[in-house]
Amino acid sequence: MDEKNTLIEQLTGVNSSKLNYYLELKQRNAEILKQNSRLEILQQLTRDMNIDLSLEDILERAFAKLPQALPCDFLGLATLVKDQLVLKSMVPKDFMEAGVLPEHALSWQVIRTRQAGIFDPRPSYRSHLRHNASYPSPLRSLAAAPVIERTDVIGVLLVGSVAEGAYSDAELRFVQHLADQLAISIKNAHLYKQVFRAKKEWEETFKAVTDPIVLIDTDYNLLLHNDRLPEEMRENWLRSESDKCHQRLYGLSHPCSECPVEEVKRRHQPVHHRTQTKSGLLFDISYYPVFNEEGQVVAITVFMKDVTEKTKMEVRLVQSAKLAAIGEMAAGVAHELNSPMTVIIGTAQMLARDFDGRDAEREALGDIMHCGLRCKRIIQNLLTYSRQDQAPMAETDLNAEARRVLSLIKYQINRSQIRIVEDLDPALPRIAANGQQIQQVLTNFLVNARDALNGSEDREKTIIVASRMVEKEGRHWVVVSVRDNGVGIEPENLQKIFTPFYTSKEASKGTGLGLSVSLGIAETHHGRIEVESRPGEGSTFSLLLPAD
Repeated sequence: MDEKNTLIEQLTGVNSSKLNYYLELKQRNAEILKQNSRLEILQQLTRDMNIDLSLEDILERAFAKLPQALPCDFLGLATLVKDQLVLKSMVPKDFMEAGVLPEHALSWQVIRTRQAGIFDPRPSYRSHLRHNASYPSPLRSLAAAPVIERTDVIGVLLVGSVAEGAYSDAELRFVQHLADQLAISIKNAHLYKQVFRAKKEWEETFKAVTDPIVLIDTDYNLLLHNDRLPEEMRENWLRSESDKCHQRLYGLSHPCSECPVEEVKRRHQPVHHRTQTKSGLLFDISYYPVFNEEGQVVAITVFMKDVTEKTKMEVRLVQSAKLAAIGEMAAGVAHELNSPMTVIIGTAQMLARDFDGRDAEREALGDIMHCGLRCKRIIQNLLTYSRQDQAPMAETDLNAEARRVLSLIKYQINRSQIRIVEDLDPALPRIAANGQQIQQVLTNFLVNARDALNGSEDREKTIIVASRMVEKEGRHWVVVSVRDNGVGIEPENLQKIFTPFYTSKEASKGTGLGLSVSLGIAETHHGRIEVESRPGEGSTFSLLLPAD
């Protein structure tokens, strides 16, 4: 009976149906696995579009999974470069020699027809491809699909196998899908390079700006800077452990009482102000709001412009204009006074001859002539002092220039009950200098000394004007100094006194320009100004000029 049942099952085809069913199920499962592998490869390419990968990297990652989806022993990409088709990327990298493909190459046929195709690559080995002998089997099957970006064909994707007849229409459709995803990846790579290039250009431009630029968020956190901070801010930057701008830039533990960041957040408008560092540098600081799409302030760009030299130039221009005005007035005063003074002196001289033998009258007339001549000298000194043109350096007697200044300013100093002591070295050598500018420096020293003594009422007020020769740093210097026993200068203010517009005087008594202009004159003469001061004891300002 068992043999009969077996014979009946075989005759009726039951076992045959089961076998066909299982074979078909196995084939379907294999096909499903293959399709899953293909989808995984396409998804991998899609993910690669969002990261920074080169074409070589993308091909290698695809090649690692392709054998699970279709026969694949070679994966290559030929791209159009200036009307030439170049096989420039392949996996394995040394499978064949890459280069320019001729017009009769299979890849050109795909480009012209814009259709994928299946080819026998072996004739190509003889005509233009050189297979690497280290790989035992050459390619026997090749599937090629055009890589189309928008409407333009930019290359050809090549998938090869060492097996004959390895590809069917189904595999060719998958290769075309793969080429389409690759086209998107190439486009993405181009866009990424453009964005990266623009970002790099922006960063290079940002860093090339010589003035400090800082980007901070609305919570005072520093986000970015161009590494152009001045030295004292750099010290705070390196020393600080916080990212807050007030601590990194200024060494403060909390925001400023009138923080411009808050004003920018409140007004949504740029804010500008000027600040001075401890070393005397002047910065114009501008705060510009950065908005998001909703118009909200999300960050603030802080631009710092070093205006120290610009301010010094403005000071010089202001002083030049001021002195030019004084010169114009002095010329008019001299013209108006010289004529009557000449008449006064001449008339006194003629009367002196008529009063020959009368000593009292002659003495009175002598006083008139003496005072008249003194007035003419003062007028001449005023003209000389106000003539601040760019005259060339000439041989100058600093002692004589100091005496001219004292003749002009002595009255103002004496009326403040200040005693002037001259200690001028008669052996002082002459040097090349602009005498009018030297007078301007000494006048500023004397005026500052007088103002410093106005606050000293409990002792005798004294100003000592001295000149001498010294040797410093291997050079000989001519020094003219003005010393007072006034209130002195606090140590923290010593480094600020040469800053334009800085002054410790009342607004009506000082502009803060004198020492800045004086320093500029000293530097023009290749010299310098030295200051020694002790609070409550007095100050000494010394003009050092090279004797050579």
